[in-house]
Amino acid sequence: MTQMTARRTTTAALRTRLRDRSPGLASALLGGALAAGLGLSAFTVLVTLLWISSPYPDSGPGGALHVAAALWLLAHGAELVRTDTLSGLPAPLGVPPLLLLVLPVWLLRRAARDAADGDADDEAPLVPGRTAWAGVVLGYLAVAAPTALYAAGGVLRPAWTWTGLSVPLVAVAATGAGVWTAYGRPSGPLERVLAAVLPRGARHLVLGPDGRPGAAARAAAAGAAVLTGGGAVLLAVSLAWHGGEARAAFPRLTEGWSGWLAVLLLCVTLVPNAAVWAAAYALGPGFLLGAGAPVTPLSSAPAPLLPPFPLLAAVPDAGAGTPVNWAAAVVPVAAGAVVGWCVGRRATAGAPAVVWTRGRTVAAAALAAVLCAALLAALAALAGGPLGVAALSRFGPVWWQVGAATPAWLAPIAVATALALRAWHRRPPADAPCGRTPGLGGPDRDPRTDDPGSRRLARHWFSWYRDRADALGSGRPGRHWPSRHPETVDSEESPHGGRRSHGGGSDRPVSPVQHHDPDEPYLLPDLDTPYWSAGPGDTRPPSGTPGTPAGPRPDAPWRDPAP
Repeated sequence: MTQMTARRTTTAALRTRLRDRSPGLASALLGGALAAGLGLSAFTVLVTLLWISSPYPDSGPGGALHVAAALWLLAHGAELVRTDTLSGLPAPLGVPPLLLLVLPVWLLRRAARDAADGDADDEAPLVPGRTAWAGVVLGYLAVAAPTALYAAGGVLRPAWTWTGLSVPLVAVAATGAGVWTAYGRPSGPLERVLAAVLPRGARHLVLGPDGRPGAAARAAAAGAAVLTGGGAVLLAVSLAWHGGEARAAFPRLTEGWSGWLAVLLLCVTLVPNAAVWAAAYALGPGFLLGAGAPVTPLSSAPAPLLPPFPLLAAVPDAGAGTPVNWAAAVVPVAAGAVVGWCVGRRATAGAPAVVWTRGRTVAAAALAAVLCAALLAALAALAGGPLGVAALSRFGPVWWQVGAATPAWLAPIAVATALALRAWHRRPPADAPCGRTPGLGGPDRDPRTDDPGSRRLARHWFSWYRDRADALGSGRPGRHWPSRHPETVDSEESPHGGRRSHGGGSDRPVSPVQHHDPDEPYLLPDLDTPYWSAGPGDTRPPSGTPGTPAGPRPDAPWRDPAP
């Protein structure tokens, strides 16, 4: 009896110790398995309803369940292999409907967020991120593995290489996003990733100091949205133009309302793919309707014998391009303008006091074009794939061609738009004195002025400006304005209070340069920030406030020192 009691006590202690070391692991495993089960159940219900309503079912309920399992794997990007072909050779099916990907991603993200939250009490601590992430992924894969084995016995069999890569990749990425959301979207993990791929000066353009997307990232997302949205518009216009052919494809494929409904649902799930194809067409590379059959705005090769699918009715006719085909170039032009507008709006957010430099604006617009190209290349890679062998082995856009054409279109237009918007916000107001634009980092003298000392004054100004920029970049204290008579300097009363020297500084000490923390990647020196000191009656911010370092005001009266 004593030995049995001791054994029970030891087992209970081990369980308690394991639970204390891995809090929330069991709930995370259960949440991952539940997410996989819900997604699989949704596909099973849909396929079963279509099988029941079909007047001519090809197989029994077992075949419908095998198809549902295969479609669930296809939604993760796995490639399927069809065995019941006319030639007897297995044919790959590697075009995953992008709309089906939304369901497993949403379920995984929701399960990971709930697993990281742990107890429903707001005061309860969060479950460790690694524990929640690992538990949800393992629970999800614990259901995906037997599902893949079960689908291998049906007509549509999963390709093991793609299944072993795509399903875990989707699970890891979506679960990580859910845990990251539960922890309040901290910027630390993203900063470490960006530090390995981007220089320090460009990181804040991708990720802001508050963890939100930076100016370049937001502009890239807007450009990708315009490209895909424009592709959807092109698809709708082409379908309306070829509406008769699209309607005639339904009775040629199947009979009965249940079959037509199944074809319609398949078309709806493939609409995002078709929008990406149309975006690739507008960019210039186009897409492939089989090996050696490209479709571009300039020319379209005759496609091989294809089934009468409704979405394929929107494909342009074979032959040389016409002005109607060339009009698709409006989509990338609009995307480039939107990217440039987003960057230019951010560059002039603090106007007229603070405006980005021209180089920083150009760099942000170019980086946004490159990020947009990466997004479009990834979408093009997901939207295409093989639909068979031989002539149908290549179907859809070529990702590297789309990735190369996107920045070629967007970068020049985005840079020009951003610079134009920046110049518009830098324009002087109507009541401003001639020859001076306030708040742009320094006095803008009119070169046609009759002041004989204007050239020497310009040399003084740019010398001080250069020294201050060097001080900000090197960490050394900046110098005051240079003077040819440092010991005896004439000065005069400034209309803003205090005494200002003509060439070597002022009677009151100048505040030292405010150095930035070198460990802070976001507080980068902006040479467009105005330098001034506030005086009595001045409406500008006082000296030393953020964005207004101390220094000489550009609008104070100046005279060249007497020789």
